[in-house]
Amino acid sequence: MELTVYLAGQIHDNWREEIKEKVKAEGLPLTFVGPQTNHDRSDSIGEQILGKQPDSLYKDDAASDINNFRTQVLMQKSDVVIALFGEKYKQWNTAMDASAAITMNKPTIIVRPTSLIHPLKELSNKANVTVETIDQALEVLRYIYE
Repeated sequence: MELTVYLAGQIHDNWREEIKEKVKAEGLPLTFVGPQTNHDRSDSIGEQILGKQPDSLYKDDAASDINNFRTQVLMQKSDVVIALFGEKYKQWNTAMDASAAITMNKPTIIVRPTSLIHPLKELSNKANVTVETIDQALEVLRYIYE
C-alpha cells in the first residue's frame, strides 16, 4: 500500500529532502507532495498566469488564489499530512495548511519543538499526533506498515 504524504511547513531549508532520503533508504512506499518550494515562483505565479497586476496587493492576491488552489488539490489527494513548525520562520502558512488538513479530516501529524507547545496547543489538540522531531513523525508512518 502506497501513501501520499503532504509536507506542510516552511520552505527555507531542506527538511523535505531529508525526509525523502530517509524514506527512500528504508524503502517505505511513500510519495511526497507539498507547497511550491520555489519562493520566487510562488510569489509571482499570479502575474505569470494572469499578467501584470496594478500593485503588490493584487499581485499577492492573484498568487494566493493559485497557490491555495494548488495546495487544496494536492492536500485532497494526500492520505496523510505532516505539518512542520520550526522556530526560525513565521509559521502562518504551516498553521493554515494544518488547519485545512484537519478540516478535511486528513490524518495529520504536527511536528513542533517544545518551545511551541503553548502557542500550538489548540492545533496540536485537533491533530491526530503531535511529535517533536521529523524522525518521530516517520516512526508514526512506519508503524502503519507493521
